[in-house]
Amino acid sequence: MKIENRRKGSCTTVLVGRKASIDGSTMIARNDDGHEALDPQRFVVVHPDEQPRHYKAVLSGLELDLPDNPLRYTSTPNAVLAEGIWPAAGINSENVAMSATETITTNPRILGLDPYVADGMGEEDLVTLVLPYVKTAREGVERLGELLATYGTYEPNGIAFADHKEVWWLETIGGHHWAAVRIPDDAYVVAPNRMNIDDFKFNSEGYLCSSDLKNLIDENYLNPDLEGYETPYNLRHIFGSSSIKDSVYNNPRTWYGQNFLGTVSEDPQNQELPFICEATRKITVEDVKFVLSSHFENTSYDPYGTTNTPEERKLFRPIGINRNHSVHILQVRNHVPKELAGVQWLAFGANTFNHVVPFYTAISDTPACYRDAKGEYDPTNMYWLSATTAVLGDSNYDLFVDLRNTFELNTMAKFHEIQNETDRGFDAATDKLAHLTEANEKLAAVAFKNQTELLGRMVVLGSANMKLRFDFND
Repeated sequence: MKIENRRKGSCTTVLVGRKASIDGSTMIARNDDGHEALDPQRFVVVHPDEQPRHYKAVLSGLELDLPDNPLRYTSTPNAVLAEGIWPAAGINSENVAMSATETITTNPRILGLDPYVADGMGEEDLVTLVLPYVKTAREGVERLGELLATYGTYEPNGIAFADHKEVWWLETIGGHHWAAVRIPDDAYVVAPNRMNIDDFKFNSEGYLCSSDLKNLIDENYLNPDLEGYETPYNLRHIFGSSSIKDSVYNNPRTWYGQNFLGTVSEDPQNQELPFICEATRKITVEDVKFVLSSHFENTSYDPYGTTNTPEERKLFRPIGINRNHSVHILQVRNHVPKELAGVQWLAFGANTFNHVVPFYTAISDTPACYRDAKGEYDPTNMYWLSATTAVLGDSNYDLFVDLRNTFELNTMAKFHEIQNETDRGFDAATDKLAHLTEANEKLAAVAFKNQTELLGRMVVLGSANMKLRFDFND
C-alpha cells in the first residue's frame, strides 16, 4: 500500500501536568478521530502471554522481534483488524500511560533530507511496540526514539507518555528523527494536527531528541528564524507547517481549548499560539472532556449555533466531530496505592452525546459491552449505542442538549461514587485484581443503562417534534 493511501488519524490531544490537575494526577488525553464517521473500537487488556514475540505490521510489512518480558497493558484496538490492531492508547502494569497517535504536519525541507520509510512504523504499531516494555514515561520516549532511528516511520505523529510524576510529548521528524519535551508540572497543552513543539532547548533537562538533530538543522540551513530571534530553535518553524489549512483546521482548536482552560487570546487563526501553557486554575477530568467534546460553544463558529451565519458555522474544524471514534483520558493518580493509580477514562463515538467512564487498569478483563464490538451494527454494544445517540442528538442539538447535560451530570456523579467506594474498599479486598475488575463491571453497567435511558428519552422527545405531524381536533 502506498504511503499516501494509508489510513491516517486526525485527532486532538490534551496534556496536564500533576501540579496543574485538581488532585495531583497526571493526565494525557486524546480524541481518536479518523477519516470515516464510523470505525468500531474495543477496550481490552493484553496479558503478557498474549503479547506477540515476533511482530509483523499489516500496512507496512515491518517485522521485528520483541522482548520476552512484556508487561500487562490496556488498549483500545479496532474491532475490524483488516488494517492492523491500532491499539491507540493504554496504561501498563507499571502505570505508564501512552497515547498514540496525533497526526501532525511537516514540510518538504526535512522530508528532502530524511524521507519517510515505506516499510517503517506507523499509528497501527506504536502502542504494541512500546507500551509493554517501559517502566517510566521517559523510558517510553527513549524506546520509541530508538525504534524510530532503527526502523523509521512512514508518517508524522505526536505521541504522549505519562507516569505518576511526568508527562512527555514526542513528535516524529521526517523518517527517522524525533524530539520530545517534558511538560512542566504546572502546565497543560492543547495539541491539534500540526507540529506543536515550539521553543526547544538542546542539551537541557526536560528535552530529548535524536542525537544529530541540532547538526541536521545547522548544517542544512533549516532554521528560518533570524539570528537573535528570542527562540533560537523553534521546531514548529523548522520542521512544521504554517499553512492556510492550519489556520482553519488546526489553530482554532488550540485557541478554543486554551481559552477555556485559562490562556486567553483573541485570534483563532493565530499561527503562533503557544505549545505549553501555564495553568491558571486546577484542571479536572470534566474540563478535559469538555475541551475534547467542544464545538466552539458561545462563539460565532459553533456548527450548532442559531444566531451565526451558515458560513461562520462551517469556517473552522471543531474538536468534537462526527469522526470521533473514541476519547480517552489516561490518568495516573498519586494519592492512592499503585494498583488504584491507573485510570483509563473512556468513551466511544462522537463526543457530543457520550460520557467518559473511569475504568481501572490493574484488571484481568474488561466489560463485555466495551470489549466485544464487531464491524456490524449492534446496539447492545457500547460503541454502537453511543453512535446511535450521537446521530439522533445531531439531528436537533438544541432540542436534546438539556437531556444530554442532565444525563452527563448524573452519570458522572455515579461514576465518582463507585470510584470512591472502590478506592475505600481496596485495602480490605483479598483479591485486588478481582476487586477492580468487578468495579469496572459496575461502572460499565451504569454507563450502558444510562446511555440507553438517554437514547430512550431522546426518542420520546424527538417523536413529539417530528416534521411529519398534523394537529387536527375533531
